Amino acid sequence: MVEHSIMRFAFTFVVATCLINFHEGAIVTSNNEGLSNRLSPEDPSSYSRPDVAKLTHIHMKLSVDFDMEVVGGSVELDIEKVDPNATEITMDARGLNIRKIFDMKSEKELDYILHKEGFAGSKLEIMLPTSNSKKLKIQIDYESSPNATGLQWLSPAQTIGKTHPYVFTQCQGHHCRSILPCQDTPVVKMTYSAEITAPADFTVLMSAVRVEEPQLYQGYQDTRVHRFEQNIPIQSYLIAFAVGKLESRKIGPRSHVWSEKENVDAAAFEFAETETMIQTAEELCGPYVWGIYDILVLPPSFPYGGMENPCLTFASSTLLAGDRSQAYVIAHEIAHSWTGNLVTNKNSEHFWLNEGFTVFTEQKIQGRMFGEPHRHLSAILITRGLENTIKDMGENGPFTSLVTNLTGINPDEAYSIVPYAKGSIFLWYLEETVGGPDVFEPFLMSYYEHFKFKSIDSNQFKEYFLNYFKESNNLSDIDWDAWLYGRGTPIWQPDYDQSLVETVTELRKRWVDWKPQSSNDFTSNDTKSLPSPQIMEFLNQLLIEEPLGIEKLEEMEKLYNLNSNNNPEVKYRWIRLGLKSNWDNALPRAIKMVSEQGRMKYLNPIYRDLFNNEDTRQIAFDTYEQNKASYMSVAQKKLMKILKLQKK
Repeated sequence: MVEHSIMRFAFTFVVATCLINFHEGAIVTSNNEGLSNRLSPEDPSSYSRPDVAKLTHIHMKLSVDFDMEVVGGSVELDIEKVDPNATEITMDARGLNIRKIFDMKSEKELDYILHKEGFAGSKLEIMLPTSNSKKLKIQIDYESSPNATGLQWLSPAQTIGKTHPYVFTQCQGHHCRSILPCQDTPVVKMTYSAEITAPADFTVLMSAVRVEEPQLYQGYQDTRVHRFEQNIPIQSYLIAFAVGKLESRKIGPRSHVWSEKENVDAAAFEFAETETMIQTAEELCGPYVWGIYDILVLPPSFPYGGMENPCLTFASSTLLAGDRSQAYVIAHEIAHSWTGNLVTNKNSEHFWLNEGFTVFTEQKIQGRMFGEPHRHLSAILITRGLENTIKDMGENGPFTSLVTNLTGINPDEAYSIVPYAKGSIFLWYLEETVGGPDVFEPFLMSYYEHFKFKSIDSNQFKEYFLNYFKESNNLSDIDWDAWLYGRGTPIWQPDYDQSLVETVTELRKRWVDWKPQSSNDFTSNDTKSLPSPQIMEFLNQLLIEEPLGIEKLEEMEKLYNLNSNNNPEVKYRWIRLGLKSNWDNALPRAIKMVSEQGRMKYLNPIYRDLFNNEDTRQIAFDTYEQNKASYMSVAQKKLMKILKLQKK
């Protein structure tokens, strides 16, 4: 395509400029695995040493090359010496081709060591220029690898529109280092700005505020530069961009929804309540500080339900259920504007400080908007997911505690529903312990205000909580060690409002007790008036039972038409129920679902069911091989473990 060849010329010019005066004397690589290559003392997933010298601002000048599937150009780094005697800055990289590093003041090239790559990427040590100043500015010219774990490149055929390629980032938990050299740890928060060069007929979006309309790149009519600024300090995993053929619709005074044109109107309908959710979150958490709140609905390969990039939530296309039942994910990402983005876990071992608080707040938003029974039903549903996860991991599984030990472990391997569900249950317990929402919600707002723009650990939260409620008589009842470090099932459960569950519980009992060939009083009206969350709970309860058998499933399908239900939360549960009974009808639907989208919430259990049945195991292998190219790196790795295609 013509626009891509123009883009390639622009990109080649940038790289060629970087190659001029390439520093032959720089120490490019080291295989040293000894003391000099140890990980950060504050983050077992990073090499960074912000206690010595830290980044305070990143300015990116990057070109997007769809032909080579790389981004490249330069990053300008503002550095502050924390130790006045610091002679180097230590950062993270993964698969980066570094061309040149130099001091921007003197324009002298700087020596650096790029160590051997391991599970956490590569340690990048840059020798700082001699200076009495605490603040320095350096530039790194580089390009990413086509295999960058934080980038998902899609061919036109893999998009909805089928006409243009697409690229998007996913930097959480520690994948930003594969896109640009940085201190890739939530311990470090910095501002950033960017100039992203892309073909003229593409839209570029970032987790930042656009500062001007796209400008021609050096006079080329087919190439434009997009400029952005993020003036609130953020952690590296929140740096995000997407480049594709996109359209937008305004859905609120501070919100647009973006998507390929085929989905944009559906997305505008689905997320029409966004402003109400933001306002409700502000009542709970304080002022929204990020300015805009836009939503980008990504192509189906996006591996998560949503990603809380500031100013631009990334959302899965699976949320477009047609009934707004999946919009709770947007409430979750909105809540992250405080719980995770404003106050952040210092490393992935304390991930529950991000996700447990977010689920707790998301459910409160639902309660205020739709009533407390809906909040409780949402909590019941996520508790079911927690029960299943702990069953898979084992009661003593090391990743079933809130605070985990990730020494030598890729954080992606520990990722599960545990910090989300178990963390929110812990907060529910603390709320009841101190006297209920009227007492606990002011504490939460105080907590966000006190720790905003900071990264903390669980002990800091505990200390702040104990100090805030020091006059309370119930604090001695809290077993902090059991909650934070105890494995398996939570030691306490909320007394959930069961009013929305009772109806489906009765229906489930009737189906379990019914004998095929006997008369029954089931009708299509059983589920017609039920909202999707209640149908989800109905199917959850059936999944716990012994296999229903094919005759019951066929009768259920005849009455409820569940095969045609396009809500993915209903669809994947119904598929799993069929697989459990070896119903041939479920197999093509299972293959279709994992072939059409890459969200791990649905991929993992369906592939696990297929693998655990000897009759369908080969189908699982074949389906994965046919579709793995469209799954993002993090999803591929998880599925390879489920299918035992690599060693643990």
